[in-house]
Amino acid sequence: MARLWSEQLHGQRRAYADGAHAIAHGVVTAALILAAVVPATLDSSQPSRAFQVVAVPKPAEVRRADFGKVDASRDARYVADWVADSGDNQGVDFVIVDKRAAKMHVFDAAARLRASTPVLLGAARGDDSVPGIGMRPIAQINVKERTTPAGRFVGEQGRNARGEDVVWLDYDAAVSMHRVLTTNPAERRLARLATPTVEDKRISYGCINIPLAFYDTHIRPIFAAHRSVIYVLPEVKRVEQVFGGLPESHRQRHGRDPAQAG
Repeated sequence: MARLWSEQLHGQRRAYADGAHAIAHGVVTAALILAAVVPATLDSSQPSRAFQVVAVPKPAEVRRADFGKVDASRDARYVADWVADSGDNQGVDFVIVDKRAAKMHVFDAAARLRASTPVLLGAARGDDSVPGIGMRPIAQINVKERTTPAGRFVGEQGRNARGEDVVWLDYDAAVSMHRVLTTNPAERRLARLATPTVEDKRISYGCINIPLAFYDTHIRPIFAAHRSVIYVLPEVKRVEQVFGGLPESHRQRHGRDPAQAG
């Protein structure tokens, strides 16, 4: 009896071992089949292409001019931002003359405002110089021809007929920036600079008159060192008509209607 029970127990152990072996064999076989079916790209050591992180290039940062706390017109900010973003000033200080506001803004090379001032401008409204006006005596220039031209000018230091240092915008048209003239007391040029009225600033033959201290502090040092760009904003034409290099993307950022750009 004892032998029979021992043989039965041994048989049960053998059957259990065979069953365990079969299960283990089945697990290994299933694992091999799964490994053959599932792509190797799901291996954690080799990420699948479908889950790879693709670096998306960031859009180019839009650079803007810094006016600080100075109140400036929409057109002045529009052109200054374009200069800052495009680098049209070619890495040097630049000047914006806003004729509608009768103001001048001086920027450093990084388009940060250095200083602003009221200025005197041509007595007549208009954005173009009369052809040949630079060759005519002042006495022969009538009031309607005394315009300050708009546009992009590369200013250069020089001297006028009186031997005074000036910054030439357009030598052929005799248009320059210089210290305010006080040779004719009846014109009251210093008093005109001090008033808040834009119309008071229309008195010159076309040149841009600048307060003496401002000229000596901010204008003369710049142009004594190198040529710099002067942007004179229009008062009759649209900005886009005068500065043709303004891209449509820039106009859209500033809410300007491209269809109305001339």
